[in-house]
Amino acid sequence: MARPPHPNPRTLPPVLLLLLLVPLPLGAGEYPLPTEGRLVNSCIQARRKCQVDPICNAAYHHLNSCTSSVSTPSPAQELLVPEECREAAQHLRNSSLMSCTCHRRMKNQVACLDIYWTVHLARSLGDFELDVSPYEDTVTRKPWKMNLSKLNMLKPDSDLCLKFAMLCTLNDKCDRLRKAYGEACSGSRCQRPTCLRQLRAFFEKASEPHAQGMLLCPCAPADQGCGQRRRNTIAPSCALPSEAPNCLELRRVCLSEPLCRSRLVDFQTHCHPLDILGTCATEHSRCLRAYVGLIGTAMTPNFVSNVNTSIALSCTCRGSGNLQDECEQLEESFSHNPCLMEAIAAKMRFHSQLFSQDWTDSTFSVMEHQNKNPALRPQPWVPSLFPCTLSLILLLSLW
Repeated sequence: MARPPHPNPRTLPPVLLLLLLVPLPLGAGEYPLPTEGRLVNSCIQARRKCQVDPICNAAYHHLNSCTSSVSTPSPAQELLVPEECREAAQHLRNSSLMSCTCHRRMKNQVACLDIYWTVHLARSLGDFELDVSPYEDTVTRKPWKMNLSKLNMLKPDSDLCLKFAMLCTLNDKCDRLRKAYGEACSGSRCQRPTCLRQLRAFFEKASEPHAQGMLLCPCAPADQGCGQRRRNTIAPSCALPSEAPNCLELRRVCLSEPLCRSRLVDFQTHCHPLDILGTCATEHSRCLRAYVGLIGTAMTPNFVSNVNTSIALSCTCRGSGNLQDECEQLEESFSHNPCLMEAIAAKMRFHSQLFSQDWTDSTFSVMEHQNKNPALRPQPWVPSLFPCTLSLILLLSLW
C-alpha cells in the first residue's frame, strides 16, 4: 500500500505566513504612570544602593546633618559650607545619588525629594551649579480619548470653561478629585493647608488633559462669567493667602519645603524664556506641566482678573529694601514671562480648536496634535520578532 505523501514542512500556507507577519505595537500597554521601579535612577533606589556601601552610607548621613545647618541661599547669596560637610560631599561624588531623579506622580515622592536635596549640596560643591529640576522629564504617550457628544446636554453657546468642567464631571476620577478639593477649599470649611494638599492631589492624579482643560480654558474677552469660572478653578479665596506677603518671604517659605522647592526649580528650568518672543528653554508642554505643578504649594500662581490671561503670584514687593530688584525679578518671572504666556496661549488655542471640530473626530484630533511633537509620538509599529519566531517553531512542529 502506497504511503500518503508527507507535506513539505518548509511550505506554509500563505494565510499562516501573513498571520506571522502581523505587526504588533512595540511596548503596547506599557504606559502606566511612572513608579519608582520604572525611573531610570530614582533617588530612593540610589539611596538603597548607597546603604550597602559603608563609606557612602556614612557620608550620606553626615551630609544629611549638614543640610539642616546650611541654609538655602537666595540667588544673590553665596553658599557657605563647613569643611567637614565638604569632605562628606566628596565621598558621594561617584555615587549614583549624584544623578538620581524623582517623578511628580511617583509614590513616596516627598521621600525621594528629601534625598535629592540632601545630596544636592554635594552637586553644588566644586563647580558652581544652579538648581536643576529633580524631576525626570517623562512624557505620557497615551492619547486622551473623549466623547464630546456627551456635552449635548449643555446649551450650544455654553462657554468652554463650563464644557471642560462638564467633561471632568463625566469622568469618575476627575469628578471625585474635584469634589475633594472643592469641599476642602469651601468658604465654611476652609483650612488652607488641607485645601492646598487636595489641590495638589487633583492636579497630580487627574488626567493632564482634564486638569489643564479646566485650568486653561479659553474665554471670549467680554465673557466675564467664563473668566471668573477659570480664575476660580483653584479656589483662590482659600488657596491663596488673605493678605499678600512679600514675594521674597514667600520664596523663603517655599525653599524650606522640599516639595515646593522642587516645583519652583522645575518651573525655573522649563519656563525660562530665551527671548521676548516666547521661546522657552524647553518645550511649551513641559513649561505648562511645571506651572501646573506649583498649584497647591506656597508659590501658587493664578490669573489676575476675569478679563485676561495675565498670571501673577499672590505677593508684593513692597518693603523689599535693598532686595527690591531681586524681588521684582522673581515676581516678573510669572507676570512678565513670555515663555509662560506663549505656552498658555498655545494651549488655549488648541482647546478652542478642539471644540470647533466635528465631535465624532475629537479623539483623532487630540492624537494628531500630540503626534506633531516627535517626543510624544507612540513607538512605530514593527513586527514583533519573538512572537513570530515562537509561532513559526510551533507551526513547523505540528505541520
